[in-house]
Amino acid sequence: MKNITAIGIIVLGLLQSSCSEDFLNQSDPTKVGVDLFYKNEAQVKQALNGVYGAVQNLNNGAYIFGEFQTDNTTVDLNPSDRGGAGGWEAFEYSTVNSGNGEIATLWNSYYAALYNANLTLEKLADATVDEAQKKEVEGQLKFLRAYMFFNLVQYFGDVVIVTSTFATPDAAFDLVRSPQAEVWAQIEKDLKEAAALLPAKYTNAADKGRATKGAALSLLGKTYLTNKKYAEAVTTLKEVTTLGYALNANYADNFEPSPAKKNGVESIFEIQYQGDNDLGEWSNFEYVFAPRVSKGAVTGYAAGANGGRNAPTNDIMAAYEKGDLRKDISLKPDFTLDGKLYPVPYVNKYNYAHTIVNRTNTNWPILRYADVLLMLAEATNEQTGPTAEALDYVNQIRKRAGLANIALPGKVEFRAAILKERRLELAFENHRWFDLKRTKTPAEWAAFMNAHGLAERAKPTIDRGAVPFNSTDYVYAENEYFLPIPAPQILINSKLTQNPGY
Repeated sequence: MKNITAIGIIVLGLLQSSCSEDFLNQSDPTKVGVDLFYKNEAQVKQALNGVYGAVQNLNNGAYIFGEFQTDNTTVDLNPSDRGGAGGWEAFEYSTVNSGNGEIATLWNSYYAALYNANLTLEKLADATVDEAQKKEVEGQLKFLRAYMFFNLVQYFGDVVIVTSTFATPDAAFDLVRSPQAEVWAQIEKDLKEAAALLPAKYTNAADKGRATKGAALSLLGKTYLTNKKYAEAVTTLKEVTTLGYALNANYADNFEPSPAKKNGVESIFEIQYQGDNDLGEWSNFEYVFAPRVSKGAVTGYAAGANGGRNAPTNDIMAAYEKGDLRKDISLKPDFTLDGKLYPVPYVNKYNYAHTIVNRTNTNWPILRYADVLLMLAEATNEQTGPTAEALDYVNQIRKRAGLANIALPGKVEFRAAILKERRLELAFENHRWFDLKRTKTPAEWAAFMNAHGLAERAKPTIDRGAVPFNSTDYVYAENEYFLPIPAPQILINSKLTQNPGY
């Protein structure tokens, strides 16, 4: 855990990041020592914004873990450049090992962000800040900490719980991984406290986009659902339905980056980005996901470097029902360049006009009201079986998608229908891997993904040129239900243990 102890040295450097339309531009606190900072409301807000900025950074590559590892997406492989084969491509082909650089970055980045959150919480107690403001800041920090642990425990299983900073570096070398049950208990604790501290809405327009009571309750409901606490999930998620959220009439409005659409009525929590400027807070998912050889056909800027990552699979493209309005908004099956049609699909959900190449203004949704409705349907079905109320939650979303209502099915059929609806409604928003893990045992998950792998090997979504599959590509084992602990961390701290099978 050397990285955790080292974070104290770099923490103030991280504070220069931030992540919302109206709380992006802050003065640089890196010229001030830790002991002289965190004294007043302005400084505390800067530190809080730094934590939001760190969480923004965590989101930039989250598609690798949330979508690449599933049947939702694949890669527009570059036959002449295999540089990504040992890194991010490994998540597509199920060849991840403990030496993978993306795994090391994932672990390090999360614990760096957690250090910042913990340090700010500790310094908040003695800061000269109005009590009401203190509560809001505390609530936001505890929500963000819970969100980070929510992801970590599903990525790695048992993880190190860190809720305070260390007086000396030596303490970090005694850290061990805590059982998942303890991690989930910490998540529940933070989210309950955050929900009690946070407002349903902020009165100051400059705070739009910050974590709210609805965000804390929604993530708490998802925590209960993940742990099969269905009664608690239903109660908590129903409370969210009383807070003024609603479905947008137009599905595309959830992703439209105009100021009038961002953080709208369906948005519960989204990662904030600001493009069309040089402030360093832009998103570029449109370029990362654009087909490699599309030049400006997808992004509008031929000069942009297109990644060809996170391309929709044949499987998900075939999963949409005829007339589903979400399909054309979420993905495109091909593109045309210089009069030639290329059958290379790409994610379209984050593609919007922008004025500077590679600097888009699109936010990334983390929690939407549609997600809450589908979680309510799932929790209700698991608790009591299908009900008319649970069915209505699903049909509200289908109606928005231009689809006919489904009739009340049996419990097993309704479970499958909800999972399919989640896949399509939340496509390419990084929910799929967690959804598959929540609804399948490790053995079921491995069998499901092996079937997908066989189909992709037999008929690749995108032509691979002359690059053959390796014998280990798309071969899934039960132990891959969790990612490996990064090998460098175990070398640094011998008290950390490796997940089985790695």
